[in-house]
Amino acid sequence: MMATNGKDACGLKGEQSSVSLNGSSDSFTNKSKSSVVNGAAAEAPCHSKLQNGGTGPERFSFSSEPTVEDIRRMQAEFTDERDWNQFHQPRNLLLALVGEVGEVSELFQWRGEVAEGLPDWTESEREQLGQELSDVMIYLVELAEKCRVDLPQAVLRKMALNRLKYPASKVHGSAKKYTEYKD
Repeated sequence: MMATNGKDACGLKGEQSSVSLNGSSDSFTNKSKSSVVNGAAAEAPCHSKLQNGGTGPERFSFSSEPTVEDIRRMQAEFTDERDWNQFHQPRNLLLALVGEVGEVSELFQWRGEVAEGLPDWTESEREQLGQELSDVMIYLVELAEKCRVDLPQAVLRKMALNRLKYPASKVHGSAKKYTEYKD
């Protein structure tokens, strides 16, 4: 399960279905009534308030399940069942992650600029992208586990640091690096 159509965030509940990852016996509930195809909603999600305080086009949102911890646990079980921990050391996981990022890059190669939402992509291309991005996330989560980095907490700390480096009042609408801004 890659994404919901945003209805969970709008307080609507629907049918439940279970999804397993990597052949694991664990199931996770999808509370969305609408179908999700390759991470794209079949129905338009509710209108959300944008960060700048205005309302506008829909923001994409991920499903609430599985969590990063769920993904870590499912991958750990998958690896344990196959006795692959002997191969999954940090360096090997990093190299596998880089390889998977290369596979994502290959899908975008020679396309020029690609519009948000990938409107010109076929369902097959979207499915392939979903699989490759999933591989990237799985390896990233497993690498963080092997390095004992609590990834969700690290993200919170990094976002706080980014807010200090890039105050909205100074950087709004600019792509300069934080070292290029003057006080």
